[in-house]
Amino acid sequence: MSSTSPPTDDTTPRPEGKGRLIESGPGFASGLRDLPRHLNVATVGAGLVAAIFGCTGPALIIINGGSEAGLSADLITSWIFGIYVFGGVISLVLALYYKIPVTGAWSIPGAVLVVGALATFEFSDMVGAFLVAGVMVFLLGVTGLMRRVASWLPVPIVMAMIAGALIRFGIGVVDAGLSAPAIVGAAVIGFLLLSRFVKSVPGAVGALLLGTAAAAVTGAFNDSAAGLGMTAPTLMAPTFDLNAILAVSVPLAVLVIGAENAQATGVLMAEKYRPPVNSMTLISGVGGILASVFGGHNANIAGPMTAICSSEQAGEDRSGRYAATVVNGILFIAFGIAAGAAVAAVTMLPGELIAAVAGLAMIGVLLSAFSGAFAGSRFQVGALAALVIAMSGVTVLNISSPFWALVGGVLISLAIEPKDFKADGTTQDGQTA
Repeated sequence: MSSTSPPTDDTTPRPEGKGRLIESGPGFASGLRDLPRHLNVATVGAGLVAAIFGCTGPALIIINGGSEAGLSADLITSWIFGIYVFGGVISLVLALYYKIPVTGAWSIPGAVLVVGALATFEFSDMVGAFLVAGVMVFLLGVTGLMRRVASWLPVPIVMAMIAGALIRFGIGVVDAGLSAPAIVGAAVIGFLLLSRFVKSVPGAVGALLLGTAAAAVTGAFNDSAAGLGMTAPTLMAPTFDLNAILAVSVPLAVLVIGAENAQATGVLMAEKYRPPVNSMTLISGVGGILASVFGGHNANIAGPMTAICSSEQAGEDRSGRYAATVVNGILFIAFGIAAGAAVAAVTMLPGELIAAVAGLAMIGVLLSAFSGAFAGSRFQVGALAALVIAMSGVTVLNISSPFWALVGGVLISLAIEPKDFKADGTTQDGQTA
């Protein structure tokens, strides 16, 4: 295969699917058949790390915000059920069909947006807004608009956005180390030992094990006080308020596409996969619609969890990393079904340990993203602009920085580097073919 030929293994949506509403893939039979041989310490460890990340601090945003807004424990539990169960289903469907580690969860910035709006609108109006947001995302997939935009965006700018958006996890290791040096120090040692001497096991697993041991020795485990019990999910009847739709639906849909899906797409590209962009958009819309039935604000593709499951921490064999997403999906579904007890258990882990493990798991992704952004000679000013905007964490019109990083990077490149957009003799990433 020449250096310019596209890969055609099972980690790549098939060429004949490019013009379809749903891109072709190896199929469920192939994904299920090969899954057992890809379930190993690396993939299971990466899936576990991603699940711990997604089921700890992020869940507290909803628990604390819902409690402060006066929502009952039943409503909060149902909300968690909706986003985790359907987020996990998204992981299973996409991973097994495409054999790519496209990982589902829900939008953390979206949860912050929604929690802030709980004091303004009735919860039934919020549920209606969640439903409308899911429909909006689904329609973007039906039109194929997101696939056309993704194929046009310069890869260096996308990679720079990913680097800027995820660098906070690396910085989080340093901040956590200042707060809990013993725990984070043990986590770093565990990561280094496994990365150096036991390369078959992801370093993040060593970080989790030694960090947990240090937390136990130092008595740093939190009291389990989530306040949720084992309750059944509740079906929610939506009501529709125009103000809620404008204030919640529109920015939530933009966050799903511009933050979560864009991050996941860039991460997968950095790891040499070809993500099924249109299918990712469609299933994020369906996830939003289904999650709203139980009061969930969305179930969609997750940037950070996709980053963990697609990185080298999930094994050297790229074709088998989808197994990490399958593990993560199963754990997410279990977490959603047993929301009350599960939240109480995971919140016992120190926040510093979670931050350290998540940051260490991002190292490979960050290296790939920086390399993809700045290794070439094209789109360099736009890539730098995207990096800076994403790192700033700025939020405008309730839309978070990854979206504005892409917009700013493209506009600046159009103004300063217009020749880099010319298609003559270049590939999508701006490199000479």
